[in-house]
Order: sequence, then structure tokens, then C-alpha cells
Amino acid sequence: MAFDPNEPMKDRITDIGPPHYEQFFPPVIKDNYGKWKYHEILEPGVLVHVSETGAEVYTVRVGGIRLMSVDLIRETCEIADKHCDGYLRFTTRNNIEFMVDDKAKLQPLMDDLKSRKFEAGSNKFPIGGTGAGITNIVHTQGWIHCHTPAIDASGIVKAVMDELYDDFCSMRMPAQVRIALACCLNMCGAVHCSDIAILGVHRKPPLIEHDRVSKVCEVPLAIASCPTAAIKPAKVDDMKSVAVKNERCMFCGNCYTMCPAMPLASAEGDGIALWVGGKVSNARTVPSFSKLAVPFIPNEPPRWPTTVQTIKKLVEVYASDANRYERVGEWIDRIGWERFFEKTELEFRHEHIDDYRLAMTTWRTTTQFKW
Repeated sequence: MAFDPNEPMKDRITDIGPPHYEQFFPPVIKDNYGKWKYHEILEPGVLVHVSETGAEVYTVRVGGIRLMSVDLIRETCEIADKHCDGYLRFTTRNNIEFMVDDKAKLQPLMDDLKSRKFEAGSNKFPIGGTGAGITNIVHTQGWIHCHTPAIDASGIVKAVMDELYDDFCSMRMPAQVRIALACCLNMCGAVHCSDIAILGVHRKPPLIEHDRVSKVCEVPLAIASCPTAAIKPAKVDDMKSVAVKNERCMFCGNCYTMCPAMPLASAEGDGIALWVGGKVSNARTVPSFSKLAVPFIPNEPPRWPTTVQTIKKLVEVYASDANRYERVGEWIDRIGWERFFEKTELEFRHEHIDDYRLAMTTWRTTTQFKW
């Protein structure tokens, strides 16, 4: 039978795919879907949405984490059961939002969230992440799960957000500041379109374990995986193996994905690059890609002090110099890149020069038109 968008579950005979999202709406959201007139930020982390019907939804946003313990998930569900009839939602930047349909329920919810502490005294559920402040960091898997990372994810995010915590809980910035982290340039994070981005970079070609290549790899797949055709078949000590043309290698790690005998990680070669100025928003100015600000910072676990202080400096300079509503990229476009490097005291290096030969094909590819 033909699919009816008004009854998406009618005559469904399989369980392929996720359940329909309507099943997870709080009743007030479902009853007022498509009828919202406006919303306001009452204070950092607290929003109200008002419907044409007069219904109101009060939302409290708290900072979450991407890799959660079972205990924290259970406590989160306990709060939702206690105050929100069992409903909550996760944002795309790892925040948790608790929603109530009556203003009388708002303060008890906030008081409960503020009362929950870790043993060391820090807040388990810090309220914030809205409006002209620092958003929670969306990030990738890092050393915990990913097989090609150049840097950690959770550790760096923790260190950076510890430093920026006050600005997560307030709205003193000229505009929202979105921060992202990707632990390698394959980038399953949002570093290409965030105001400030932390990117893991490899700087050395893969190490080839010739004695393992023929045992654990399909050589044609390893060769085909390389986007720059840097890999070719080779014979080493009568063993079938591969060779890498180092000057062509872009350190992406695709070959390691196909061939575990070509590891890319290196204590000396791996580190962090910082990017700035990206955004998805089409308001005021066109969406923009992030651009390189710092080519390389070494890995410095467990607290990554150089990375943290560099990001702190970027935030402070932006906060003091940008006009109201200006995103980081818009601020840089107004003052110019030369002045950006002067104000932030960052070193300008040859890596900042964009020599990508196909750049012309990416210019002015936007849906925003001005006459």
C-alpha cells in the first residue's frame, strides 16, 4: 500500500529503523506540535516556549557528557521521572534538557539539579549552554574507542570546559560560541563549522609492519583506501607488502582502517590544531567553514595546558572585541585576519596559507542572496 505521511505507522509490518519520534514527545509537545509562537531565554540554561493555544513549556538545559556512566544515566532518568513525567531529551551537543509544562514545577526542578554534586563538590548537572554563552563541546571518541585518533577527546573536552565553565553558566559573550573537537581529520565531529574547533592531526606517514601485512590485510583494499594514491604494492624480504610514497601521504589513517598492519599513531607526530570562524547559521551572514588558527600543539595529557590556555585567550579576546551578535567568524571578517593574529598573539606560519588548488569550486556556495 502507498505510504501515508499522516499515518506513518499504518500497515507497518517490520521493525526496520527507529520508532517514530512522536512516541517520545511529552504530551504538551505532541499536543502543540507546529503551534509554537515564540520562545525566550529566562536565564542561562532556562527557556520557555509559548504555544498559540496558550500552553507553555519550561526547559532546563544542563551540561552532559558524551561518555556517560550507567550510574549517571540512572540518576538522569530518576530526575526525569520525579519532575518531568519521565521525559527528557539530549541535544546534539551532549546537553540534557528537562521539560515541565507548569511554571510551578520549574523551581523545584532547578533546586534538585543544583543540589546534586560529585564527591569533590562539582555540579553533576550544571545549568547553562544557552544564548550568548559557551555551548557544551560536541566531540568524537578519542583514545577510548576510535582506532585512528591523533588526540584524546573526553580528556581534552573536560580540561577545556573546566576552564570555560563560568561562561557555560552565563551569557556574557557577544553571541553564542560553539566549540567542537574531532580526534583526527576524518572528523566525525563538527570542527568544520564551529566557532572554535579542536582537531587532532597526524604528521607522520603510517608505519608498515611488513611481516603482518599479508597476514591481516587485503592489499588491494589498503591500496584503494588511499585518497591520494600514495600506496602501492611492494615485496619486502620475499613477503607481499606495500610501500608508501611519503610526500603524497595526507596522514588520514584510511589505510589503517583497511589494514591494521599500517598504524599511524605517533607520540612525536600527533597533536592538536585549532580552527576558528565556522558556523552553520545563515543569519546575518552566510554559513562558513572554520579556518586554521594554530597549526600544531603537542599532546600534553592529562590536562593539555597549552591547548586550554590558547582557547581561553581566543575566547577572552573575542568577548572583549566583538560587537553584539557577531559570531567569531564574523568578528574576524570585520577586523581582518592580520589584526586577529595581532590581538590573539598567535604566530602566523606558512601552514595558514590556503593553497588548495580546487578552492575556486567552493566559493559562494550558499543559499543566501543579497541584492
